[in-house]
Amino acid sequence: MSRYRTRSWRAFDPGSAAAPERFAPQERLRILGLDPGSRTTGFGVIEWRALQWNHVAHGCVAVPSGGGLAERLHTIFQALSELIAAHSPGEVAIERVFVNRNVDSALKLGQARGAALCAVPKGLPVFEYAPRAVKLALVGSGAAEKPQVAHMVRTLFGLQARLQADAADALAVAVCHAHSRGLRQLAAGSAAAGGGLAR
Repeated sequence: MSRYRTRSWRAFDPGSAAAPERFAPQERLRILGLDPGSRTTGFGVIEWRALQWNHVAHGCVAVPSGGGLAERLHTIFQALSELIAAHSPGEVAIERVFVNRNVDSALKLGQARGAALCAVPKGLPVFEYAPRAVKLALVGSGAAEKPQVAHMVRTLFGLQARLQADAADALAVAVCHAHSRGLRQLAAGSAAAGGGLAR
């Protein structure tokens, strides 16, 4: 008698298992990905459904170099507020601040990120992802370089034109969130089905 409570995989009959609910058609979800920066804030909008995604829009919010800090932050806030109103995303994914040796740069990045988050309306879900997690989801390596991420984004969406690095990163954040969301749904479907092979 087996000491395990689950049946052997050799006894599993795929034809006898009911199709899990996780593969049922789902409504499309529009995801806004953000890559905040004190000088340039990238954004990418995708539509996700049943583990597939389509490109909607991408671009960069250019912050005037001559203005003061308050003016730059207001520019980010205003532009993203208009962007959210125009595309009506269902969820927002944003890159987490990476603190390197330059503390001043990290503080400015944090301020830009705060301005971006303030533009998100109340009740709109926001999800955060570390830069390494985004690179891992897109390229398969957390140490991937920006050109590799941009190349993978262009390949995934079939984009021909050259992508600005910040816009490519923002689309990558959106795809990373779609990946994460899909994995959560798969896990939830497995749990609802009783743990796969477990009886």
